[in-house]
Amino acid sequence: MKNFIPREKLSKKARKRLDAQKRESWTFSPVTKRIESKKLYSRKRKPSDRYDTYGGGFCFA
Repeated sequence: MKNFIPREKLSKKARKRLDAQKRESWTFSPVTKRIESKKLYSRKRKPSDRYDTYGGGFCFA
């Protein structure tokens, strides 16, 4: 049986290994999801996605 060593006293590599073992069982990504601002320019988005149009294309005369 291994002796218990507090996490604070473990080496950086050992802490990294221990954290990786704990993360293997996660069923979801704990990374916080950010919603990007629509006001910022992004090359990835299509120009039509930058502006919200709520049916403004129809004109009744």
